[in-house]
Amino acid sequence: MNTVRTLASASILAATLIPAAASADEVNVYSYRQPELIQPLTDAFTEETGIAVNVAFLNKGMIERLEAEGQRSPADLIFTVDISRLAGVVDAGLTQPVESETLNANIPAEYRDPGNQWFGLTTRARIVYASKERVAEGEVTTYEDLADPKWKGRICTRSGTHAYTLALVSAYIQHHGAEEAKTWLEGVKANLARKPQGNDRAQVKAIWAGECDIAIGNTYYMGKMLSDPEQKAWAESVNVTFPVFEGAGTHVNVSGVALAKHAPNKDAAIKLMEFLSSPKAQEIYAADNFEYPIAPGTEAVDLVKSWGSFTPDGVNLMEVASHRADALKLVQEVDFDG
Repeated sequence: MNTVRTLASASILAATLIPAAASADEVNVYSYRQPELIQPLTDAFTEETGIAVNVAFLNKGMIERLEAEGQRSPADLIFTVDISRLAGVVDAGLTQPVESETLNANIPAEYRDPGNQWFGLTTRARIVYASKERVAEGEVTTYEDLADPKWKGRICTRSGTHAYTLALVSAYIQHHGAEEAKTWLEGVKANLARKPQGNDRAQVKAIWAGECDIAIGNTYYMGKMLSDPEQKAWAESVNVTFPVFEGAGTHVNVSGVALAKHAPNKDAAIKLMEFLSSPKAQEIYAADNFEYPIAPGTEAVDLVKSWGSFTPDGVNLMEVASHRADALKLVQEVDFDG
C-alpha cells in the first residue's frame, strides 16, 4: 500500500483523519507542493521509520483552511514554497516553534526562521534568462541593471503581484530602501516588451518566439523545460545568468516546512522535519525538483550545476519577508501590471 495517500483537498483529509485518534505512526501534511514532488521523500521516510505520511495538496487557501479547522485540524506539517507564504502562516499564528539540534545543524541560519517557526529545505535562485542570439554573455550582471534604458522593450516577466516577484522587490527594498525600489520598478516597467503575464516558463517561450530578449524567472524551470519535449527548444534558446544586488549576492528563495500549531502527531512530525533536513533527503528533494540542497556537504545534481555557480544573498529571508506589504504597495503605485 502506498504510504502517501494523495487527497484532492484538505476538506477530504479533515473528514477522513480524526485528530482525537491521532496515531504515533503517521504524519499529516498540508502541501502547496504537488504530492508527486515530495512522494520520493515521504516514501523514503516511511521505509526508514515505519511512519506513514498522508499528503493533502492545496492549490490555495492554506491559511483560511487552517484557521477554519482550529484546534481540530489534522495537519501536522505545512509544506510550501516562497518566503512570503512561509511568513504568512507564521504571522497568522498557525505554526509552533521547533527546538532541534538536528535542524539547526542541517539548515543554515539564513534559511530558517530566527524563532524556529519554519525551516528551509531547498533553494532556487531568481535569475535572468537571456537569449543566446540577442544578448551577449555577461551583459546582465545586476538586478539594478534591469532598469537601464538599454533594455527598453526587451524584458518579459510575470505579474508584479505574484509571490516570486514580490519577494524580489522585497529584497530590493531590503538593500536599497523603498524610494529607490520604486524608481527601479518604474524603470523595469518602462523596459517591458509586453504586459506582465503567464508563468516563468511563458517568459522563456516569449524569448524563443522573439517577443523579448531577457526574462526573470526561477532556476528550476530550466530543468523542467529541458525535461519536457514540447518545451526543450525554449530552454535551449536561452542562457541562465545569475545577477546580484550591488555589493551583495543573488536573490534566492526556499521551499520549506513548518510544524502546525495544533499538530496531533507532533513527535512523528518533528522526526519527519529532521529527516527532510538530512543531506540524504535534501539531495533527493533537490534532484527531483532541480533545486539546490542546503545541508552542509550537499551538492546539486550535475544538470543544475551546469547552469553556473553563484553567491547567494546572505540576508535572512524573514527580513526580506518583512517588506512584502511595502513591495505590494509599490507594485500597485507604479501600476506595474497595467
